[in-house]
Amino acid sequence: MAENKEEMKKENETRKEEKKNKKVQEIVPKTEYDELDDRYKRILAEFENYKKRSSKERDNLYNSILADVVEVILPILDNLENAAKVETKDENYKQGVELVLKQFKDVLKSKGVEEIKTEGETFDPSLHEAVSSIQDENLGEKEIAQEYRKGYKIGDKVIRHSMVVVAN
Repeated sequence: MAENKEEMKKENETRKEEKKNKKVQEIVPKTEYDELDDRYKRILAEFENYKKRSSKERDNLYNSILADVVEVILPILDNLENAAKVETKDENYKQGVELVLKQFKDVLKSKGVEEIKTEGETFDPSLHEAVSSIQDENLGEKEIAQEYRKGYKIGDKVIRHSMVVVAN
């Protein structure tokens, strides 16, 4: 008798489960389920693309703002470099200026700001600004002979073009 009761319970549970599955199948037909599944996958992919795009825009905005700030303080860096080149009798003073200059350059480097290479390089109008040209047989065509002002960039974005003298 106990066995019959257990069998009846199992049978009732099985019937309930079958009814439940039928209701679920009746509520959402297979075609509609496939459409909803496809829509879900598309929305999920769209959201992932949105996250990537907004992250890239945020990085670009950060680099743009950083470039604007650095551009304003580059004349200060130029003056520090000029001060370090000046001959002086006070070696401690000269060392102090050089330390400040080094610290300044280290901070810029830590933020991704790089100097644009010039001397011995080929002239590139996207990086360099030619202020004059000279004839020199020792240098190749469009080779940079001299740098008047250093240029700087963050990644591929030029903050300030290098002012250079181009040979030949």
